[in-house]
Amino acid sequence: MTTTSNTDLFRLLPAIDELLRGETVQALSRRFGHAATVAASRNLIDDLREKIAEDSLDQAAVKEAISGLPAAIEQRVQAWLSYSLRPVINATGVILHTNLGRAPLSHAALQHVMEVARSYSNLEFDLETGERGKRDVHVGRLFAQLLHLADREVSTIVVNNNAAAVLLALNALAEGGEVIVSRGELVEIGGSFRIPEVMAKSGAVLREVGTTNRTRVGDYEAAIGERTKLILRVHRSNFEIVGFTEQPSLEQLVALGREHRIPVMEDLGSGELFDLCQAGIHGEPMIADSLRAGVNVVTYSGDKLLGGPQAGLVSGDPELVAKIRSNPLFRALRVDKMFYAALEATLLAYLGEDYDSIPALRMIRVKEEELQHRAERISRHVRTSSPQLDVEIVESRSVLGGGSAPGSALPSRALAVQWAEFSADEILLRLRQCGTPIIARVEDDRVLLDLRTVEPEHDATIIAALEGISN
Repeated sequence: MTTTSNTDLFRLLPAIDELLRGETVQALSRRFGHAATVAASRNLIDDLREKIAEDSLDQAAVKEAISGLPAAIEQRVQAWLSYSLRPVINATGVILHTNLGRAPLSHAALQHVMEVARSYSNLEFDLETGERGKRDVHVGRLFAQLLHLADREVSTIVVNNNAAAVLLALNALAEGGEVIVSRGELVEIGGSFRIPEVMAKSGAVLREVGTTNRTRVGDYEAAIGERTKLILRVHRSNFEIVGFTEQPSLEQLVALGREHRIPVMEDLGSGELFDLCQAGIHGEPMIADSLRAGVNVVTYSGDKLLGGPQAGLVSGDPELVAKIRSNPLFRALRVDKMFYAALEATLLAYLGEDYDSIPALRMIRVKEEELQHRAERISRHVRTSSPQLDVEIVESRSVLGGGSAPGSALPSRALAVQWAEFSADEILLRLRQCGTPIIARVEDDRVLLDLRTVEPEHDATIIAALEGISN
């Protein structure tokens, strides 16, 4: 029950109309809009009512809060009207960090997106004939060159991510029929989505063969029946099975499919156009290698490894890709002009062999010597300006992330930061609270900032953030 003193405190609170008549609040209303200013005013008054009811404010505190209402209204409206999705600096060492948006786009991709997005475009308009065209042509021509095979033609279409590509292809090629998959390939991808569940939604029937660790080509052959519509190989991109293992080669599956006139589809997950073996990363198959082996349809990502925007790509035999494209689900899963613009610019960089212009590939390819040099420069600055911070250069191991190459890591350099005044978690929090949030990791009670995933242009921001922690 409200006490008399609380009733007196409630009476001190200004009416909303009275608050809005104040000169400062009227200026806020003109600046931010009337509706947002009113909402913030009501919200703050309600907060004060709640605190008074809880006996957590005395008269002096209420009067102080009332005097500060204009400033509080401005702060709250600014918070409401600021962007929630913000750029951050990735100092985790995970190159394709799913929670941080995976692959950053190249400058050329961003420029092309801006040019296309700010005006009308020929997304589905043929400039030569003046008639309606297809959006696939803008990147299909580039994929045709990048995936060129002497003995077969390859077509490609784009949807919004690889899970969508798998769903669409299965629905178009195997709805109502059986799809043969090895038990060792029934993977779970990010967000608890599982291949069997995606397959069920597609309308195809899963036919498991073999065991978790060993599946032979004979297991596939024994499962083929009248209802078999597809043989599916799923690349185990986010885990490894080692030891007593066996799986048939793609060539064996392709030969089996041809013998029984059943298409073979491979879900690669990641899309590798650049040979990562050159950077010391092994175990990730290249798209062209799968197609060269005779796989009829390949699905893969536009961001993971390829380094473009989030997208799902379907490449393969023109007649099968055309059938997939004609499926009604394609329209629901297709991407817009900005995706095509970013993907087109990324693919042009591949054709020009300008790999370092693609941020993800540049991070993969950067040399240890460069990382060491940057680490020394940053640590010198911080030790001079903030000697109370303990900053040490340590060897680190960066990973691709995004469910790619789980058994591979790249040697890197990191700054290991400690301060007696703060725990590692407190330092992490302060880094996240910077104007441009910095995301790092903790090892052995020290904050590690791995420079492989930090663009050189952000080194100054790292220095300023570390100096700010202790000053």
